[in-house]
Amino acid sequence: MMSEPAIEIEGLHFAYGRNVVLRGVDLEVPTGSIFGFLGRNGAGKTTAIKILMGLLKCARGRCTVAGLDSQKDVMKVRQSVGYMAEDQQMFGWMRVEEILKWVGSFYESWDDKYSQELLDLLELPRRCKVKNLSKGQNSRLALLLALGHRPKVVILDDPTLGLDPIARKDFLRHVISLLQSNGVTVFFSSHLLYEIEPVADYVAILEGGFIVKAQKTDELRQSVKKLLLRGADGNLSGIEGILDVVRAGSDVTVTVENFTEQKRSAIQNKSGSDIVREVDLNLDEIFEAYVIGNRGQAVGA
Repeated sequence: MMSEPAIEIEGLHFAYGRNVVLRGVDLEVPTGSIFGFLGRNGAGKTTAIKILMGLLKCARGRCTVAGLDSQKDVMKVRQSVGYMAEDQQMFGWMRVEEILKWVGSFYESWDDKYSQELLDLLELPRRCKVKNLSKGQNSRLALLLALGHRPKVVILDDPTLGLDPIARKDFLRHVISLLQSNGVTVFFSSHLLYEIEPVADYVAILEGGFIVKAQKTDELRQSVKKLLLRGADGNLSGIEGILDVVRAGSDVTVTVENFTEQKRSAIQNKSGSDIVREVDLNLDEIFEAYVIGNRGQAVGA
């Protein structure tokens, strides 16, 4: 029997005035997964997360987090879910140990012993004022504040924003070591694809107000291919899954999803050319094909 999704979104719509951001988002996040929520800056990732946390009211649709309705059970969601906001701000005049005590007072399930253990694990100075912490330390403190009540679902909105590459890797290392072995569901947004690829079990791509792709990360890498055709002059219209077509002289590269042997034959027959090379893509290249691929059907275009 399959467990209930940790996060479930159905038909989510939202607009800032006339600016429509979400146009019918559907998404399921499996319990216990590390789920990467991908999209360009401004795609609506933060908006969707704020709706999940009950910080914004959706125009229509339904969202549940840890089995709770995010629009009706707002306080229960915030008590149950660990949340780290984008570029999270904290009281700079407080000492680290003071802000832990203050934040902990808002949670019935806050675990003082666990939060003290996290202080040591994350190498945070207890007596240091928040304003004197480095950016990396600030991010680790924000993570601690999201974990101190031992949530089973953790939502991180672009958690490495503003960090240098070493600090980003260090932060993600802490996230994975802390949460993955404990069966905690981690839902985190990012536009830095190379960060997500090594750690995420699943990814979803938000573009144009919709989820254009949601799949296991390894399956997505296996199913999307870039093909090199030499001297092609036919037309690829009618073949499903063409993400990008680019001509360079007499060569044409075609990026296609759900690649199969049948699709290989169809592309060769329609283009009038043999496939001379088949290339595996990384997550960054796949993301690019989905969000800015020209979807051109005519090889000669």
